Amino acid sequence: LSLIRSTAFLNAYVTVAEETALKQAEESEKRYRRGQPLGVLDGIPIAVKDNFNTAGIETTCASNMLKGYISPYNATVVQKLLDQGAVLLGKTNLDEFAMGSGSTDGIFGPVRNPWSYSRQYKEKTLPKSHSENEESNWVITGGSSGGSAAAVSSFTCFAALGSDTGGSTRNPAAHCGVVGLKPTYGLISRHGLIPLVNSMDVPGILTRCVDDAAVVLGSLAGHDPKDSTTIQDTFKPFELPNWIDVSKLCIGIPKEYHAPGLSSEILALWSKAADLFKDAGAKVIEVSLPHTRYSIVCYHVLCTAEVASNMARFDGLEYGYRADMNKSTESMYAATRREGFNDVVRGRILSGNYFLLKQNYENYFIKAQKVRRLIANDFVNVFGSGVDILLTPTTLTDAVPYMEFIKEDNRTRSAQDDILTQAVNMAGLPAISIPTALSKRGLPVGLQFIGHSFQEKQLLTVAKWFEKQVKFPMIQLEEVKRHECSIFQHQKSVT
Repeated sequence: LSLIRSTAFLNAYVTVAEETALKQAEESEKRYRRGQPLGVLDGIPIAVKDNFNTAGIETTCASNMLKGYISPYNATVVQKLLDQGAVLLGKTNLDEFAMGSGSTDGIFGPVRNPWSYSRQYKEKTLPKSHSENEESNWVITGGSSGGSAAAVSSFTCFAALGSDTGGSTRNPAAHCGVVGLKPTYGLISRHGLIPLVNSMDVPGILTRCVDDAAVVLGSLAGHDPKDSTTIQDTFKPFELPNWIDVSKLCIGIPKEYHAPGLSSEILALWSKAADLFKDAGAKVIEVSLPHTRYSIVCYHVLCTAEVASNMARFDGLEYGYRADMNKSTESMYAATRREGFNDVVRGRILSGNYFLLKQNYENYFIKAQKVRRLIANDFVNVFGSGVDILLTPTTLTDAVPYMEFIKEDNRTRSAQDDILTQAVNMAGLPAISIPTALSKRGLPVGLQFIGHSFQEKQLLTVAKWFEKQVKFPMIQLEEVKRHECSIFQHQKSVT
């Protein structure tokens, strides 16, 4: 909690549940002394993105529409963490209603990437006057789960929940130098996650190492009677082996992911990663996912159509913000939505309603659904040909400075930044971003592994092997130097 206060300048948290957290920690301590922990996460500090419902703690989605809203129940994933004894530190910042790729468009202001304040980045950036450097040189976290990624990256929690609709967990994980797991659609309950795109949303997991991601997944996965889209089978938590043999694997390199705008640095790292697998005896082959080039347009149509439908519930009647307009019910609706939503959300609602108009429905929504099926079939065909795992970049570049990022509008940025991640959501597959190296600017770069449906164990095992090979450097956060010893010692004892 003191570390959250000392890193408040990152704007990672929107609500810090100090009293609740201290009470939970006290109860955990008592259980520990009795030798009766509730589970593997008992006493572990966690944070939750502010679009998951939390009973007794405000849930805002970083929007005026829900400011002050306190849910009467916990999201299933939050409840499962609490049932394991995890300590909920607070709610993390995001783009309004999770619409964005920078964590810059919420009402609480942008999240700052902890790496902006790392020794690695400061040594590489041009020396300027201290104040100018601090204010103009900080870089974005990526989005929309930027608050959760920043919280994990700055050591204020051991794990955090994000949501992933088109890359919103993997994108900030890559920019913040942490592990970001997007599980198979249906493996983890969405109940209590305020929906963006029901057919693509997945709760995501952000941690500092792959083993931690596997532990959290084991606590969250499985059937939920409150969510009809979850799997019926019982999920068995697994431990990842320490000795991993990748020599029998076939790694696919999709040629379409060599996308326009991919930096030469990331291309070189991607190639180097493929060589690591080759040298370990794995078969590495180029594969094709031919419909990838249509995926971002297809995603935009489907995303906005579902957004238009989902945002209809925010009308000023049942809960949330209500405009002071009493001429008619219709005028109250209109004023509430105009004042409660930002430009980004209103823009997506308008786009979605346009695509769903009777005269446009066949040409846009139905066509996009057909293209989505082709995109999903591309993955089925590749995995059916004997490929075990796909290796791709997560982002086109490392994190860009905030002042540069906001020169483009949200929609343009999202189209650029989701290009390598959103196809996985349309196919419902599991994927993970692993921090791989530092760029020339001293900022993290991540690579993405994509696996077969419900084959999280294989995906995480390969990711753990890769993590061991690359030995990603630990962030040297000057602001938290005094806390380093105790945190790092504890981290070593945990792993």
